[in-house]
Amino acid sequence: QGPRDFRHPPLATTQRQCWMPGRLLAQRTPLAAAVVATLTAAATLMGMAASAAEPTNDSMGVAAGPGVCREGADYPFETIMKDGLEIDVQYPGTAVERLRSVLRRARELGSLDGPWREVRSQLLAAGGLKEDYSTSHAFNDDNHCDLTTMRSDVSFNSNADGAVAQISRRNQLGPHIQSASLSEHGPGGSWSTCTNGAHMTPPSDVAHVQFRSRIAFKLVWAPPDFEQFVLVDDEGREIKRGRPTGTLPSVHARQRNYALVQGGKYAIAAEALAAGGGKPEEEGTCGNIIGGHAIGA
Repeated sequence: QGPRDFRHPPLATTQRQCWMPGRLLAQRTPLAAAVVATLTAAATLMGMAASAAEPTNDSMGVAAGPGVCREGADYPFETIMKDGLEIDVQYPGTAVERLRSVLRRARELGSLDGPWREVRSQLLAAGGLKEDYSTSHAFNDDNHCDLTTMRSDVSFNSNADGAVAQISRRNQLGPHIQSASLSEHGPGGSWSTCTNGAHMTPPSDVAHVQFRSRIAFKLVWAPPDFEQFVLVDDEGREIKRGRPTGTLPSVHARQRNYALVQGGKYAIAAEALAAGGGKPEEEGTCGNIIGGHAIGA
């Protein structure tokens, strides 16, 4: 038969010894049973202590509450499979695969401290948007600072019911989304949607209401000088930060951008930065024209 390979025991043996090792050991002697009971109790206490020290808000192990999203949680929200498609439970209009791709690319961005024109180009590319006339307003004013990834079947929603306050009931972005979205990021589309309403709980902005979609990231300028910004995810957790140079959006636009989220979860990271908060630890990191001719929200 040749030498026996101990790395790969027969399947039947593996099943008997791996699924219920405690029961097999306990069947041999009373002393063994006592040892198993002691070890089991110790393991239970250790598990309880770990859970208390590091609470989570979903099955993927993402730290609860605002903070920094954890490495390895490539889609840190609950999803289900329906008709072969992965669907976000809370915001089913989200293009899940596309958001996952954008989130990964945003985490992998290099320094965002260079010239604003170049930084903005990086944000568009990471977000799955072409850099052309239709996207010239993206991140360049106070409001169009949400990178939203929505499913194709909701991209033509137009806010016809007026559910998003201060947004036109004819906010038809579908053709622009189709034209400007980079296909390599996955199915669906991307757009820089309006931030207004994001200070509310839950958010009442274009992404979450008109498209029923999460944002992949939001740009928020930080007080008091509004010369640096943070990128935050859908829960307000910091992804990246930058202090760009050169010609920035107007100071009024940057101040207004922060004012739009002030009082809500999306302002927390910017306020922490303003208070002197250091950059997130590496192991915990997730890690030109100003609005004159903007196309839609």
